[in-house]
Amino acid sequence: MKLGWIGAAVLVSGCSAAPAVGGAGGADAPTPTLASVTPVAPKGVPQTLVQGLEVPWAIAFLPGGDALVTERDKGRLLRVTPQGGSSEVGVIEGVSAAGEGGLLGVAVSPTFGEDHNIFVYFTADADNRIVRYSYDQRLSDPVAIVTGIPKGGIHNGGRLAFGPDGFLYASTGEVGERGLSQDKGSLAGKILRMTMDGTTAPGNPFGTLVWSLGHRNVQGIAWDDARNMYATEFGQNTYDEINLIKAGGNYGWPEVEGVSDDNRYINPIVTWSTDEASPSGLAYAEGSLWAAALRGERLWQVPVTDAGTAGKPVARYVDEFGRMRAVATAPNGLLWASTSNLDGRGSPREGDDRILIVPTD
Repeated sequence: MKLGWIGAAVLVSGCSAAPAVGGAGGADAPTPTLASVTPVAPKGVPQTLVQGLEVPWAIAFLPGGDALVTERDKGRLLRVTPQGGSSEVGVIEGVSAAGEGGLLGVAVSPTFGEDHNIFVYFTADADNRIVRYSYDQRLSDPVAIVTGIPKGGIHNGGRLAFGPDGFLYASTGEVGERGLSQDKGSLAGKILRMTMDGTTAPGNPFGTLVWSLGHRNVQGIAWDDARNMYATEFGQNTYDEINLIKAGGNYGWPEVEGVSDDNRYINPIVTWSTDEASPSGLAYAEGSLWAAALRGERLWQVPVTDAGTAGKPVARYVDEFGRMRAVATAPNGLLWASTSNLDGRGSPREGDDRILIVPTD
């Protein structure tokens, strides 16, 4: 399978950038080490698969190739086919959409054929929570498996994905309360790892749901073929990040933004200025990570090695589609992505919001 991506038929020229220099450690702080890997250029003609959506926040694939898609503000869960069909699965009960909150992540059980379980992450009246549903033509039997994740007008995290180990991972934000990121007793500003019942997964480093800490607002998680885990991270004023996630790792917020020489914290493998990125969704396909940029209005292609090091990032399709939110790899290897131009911060275009797909040859 050759690598493909959604974008303009003509590549944007001169739109590559190396990771930014410096970080909270000052001008003399080390920079991420770039591996000597060359990204495979995208191929294929971009096409709109579905349009007329409102803030499609997450995409997760069912075994047959259809995708479940969340709409953040309306709380709707949609089913989208590879042929462009779209239907409403249901409206998730209890969603309280405001600010950056609402219906966020969705994940499909890796054993869906046997258990028919799907999982959603959403902002409710009092908290962010993860709810398991049974899905067999309709949604039924909702069970809140994790509650009490702090909520706020900003930085609610919200990404859900099953790892190659079969456990469910969730990303949370620090909801604007910076100190929560370093508080091991709080679920905010963390990456969580759990069983399908919401209990602590075996091997978690602190004996709780917490897998890693020191995060500001993670909205993208992905694994490569070597089972390395990566996450996108929103910076505040200076540096956005991609991090290689390790069990028990502390990624520094709010003490560090970007790269530092403080060995208490794990440095990112990639940084950008915040106007170039504001990275949300993350996917892996054929040797590269693909990070959807909101403020940056582009897709970043980041080649990675089996050792978890990054090559030089390349910006694709700058300003072609506006704000990019979700990226997901379909079972057939194609990449799907969503725009986020109706989220109150974008400039809507005719047909927005949409899901885009590109064929590969």
